[in-house]
Amino acid sequence: MTSQSVMIPWEDRPKDCRDIMWRFSENPIINRYAIPTSNSIFNSAVVPFEDGFAGVFRCDNKAVQMNIYAGFSKDGINWAINHDPIEMQAGNTEMIESDYKYDPRVTFIEDRYWITWCNGYNGPTIGIGYTFDFKEFFQCENAFLPYNRNGVLFPEKIDGKYAMLSRPSDNGHTPFGDIYISYSPDMKYWGEHRCVMKVTPFEDSAWQCTKIGAGPVPIKTKEGWLLFYHGVINTCRGFRYSMGAALLDLEDPSKVLYRTKPYLLAPAELYELTGDIPNVIFPCAAITEGDKVTVYYGAADTVVSIAFGYISEIIDFMKKNSI
Repeated sequence: MTSQSVMIPWEDRPKDCRDIMWRFSENPIINRYAIPTSNSIFNSAVVPFEDGFAGVFRCDNKAVQMNIYAGFSKDGINWAINHDPIEMQAGNTEMIESDYKYDPRVTFIEDRYWITWCNGYNGPTIGIGYTFDFKEFFQCENAFLPYNRNGVLFPEKIDGKYAMLSRPSDNGHTPFGDIYISYSPDMKYWGEHRCVMKVTPFEDSAWQCTKIGAGPVPIKTKEGWLLFYHGVINTCRGFRYSMGAALLDLEDPSKVLYRTKPYLLAPAELYELTGDIPNVIFPCAAITEGDKVTVYYGAADTVVSIAFGYISEIIDFMKKNSI
């Protein structure tokens, strides 16, 4: 069962800060060499678990092979990450081939923790697995054909079906991308694909004009599903990844109620501006406590950092600054 009594990592807004979201003063919380074999640790997922937190972490090793690792923490800031990658067992399929795994998300649904990630199977697609204890992991059928990325499950069924956001792409550093939603009766067969959000015109909101992708698992609020997402602009120095938010209809999440025109967080600190891939903020997890939300994000494809905000303020900001 998920833990409801653990306090999330939190730091109050600095007195001189007027931004809707603010960074942890001790970022990054996980450095690139946190385990002996790692070249970088970033774009990782965290959930409350037992008397603390558990996570699935993207760790690229020193051969720059991409894989996912389990880890545990008492406070959500100081992490013990396993030194060996997750070994999958057969779940609802015997076909558990994988050339690589990266950018995981995790959510608790009904009786287990479901994991999605970008899975290498003749190109990038969406892998699905589950665990009950973050010690044994079971891999299921890939959700989609290649090519696809940013598979993000909703934390509960919608109209009796599992629901997942994704971003159809190509086999490389995709120069395009919109967010879609798909449904499944059983976590094996997926269909009813619908477009949710498209990139914006450059003139209207340039930070998200090249591609967008779902970030953390959507957060259910009384006003709608709060979705943090990344947006990309292609600059003369390459892609620049920032974070925004949208509010999706509770009963039909393909309907966007509001969407931030300005970004909520963009690369500004040294650990976001410099690294293996400069100028990247890539959110993958969000945990809540009342009105508080803590977002875990990969910075410069190198380290893990966190940022804070109040859900009510973010939604109010969206309503006043919606595209």
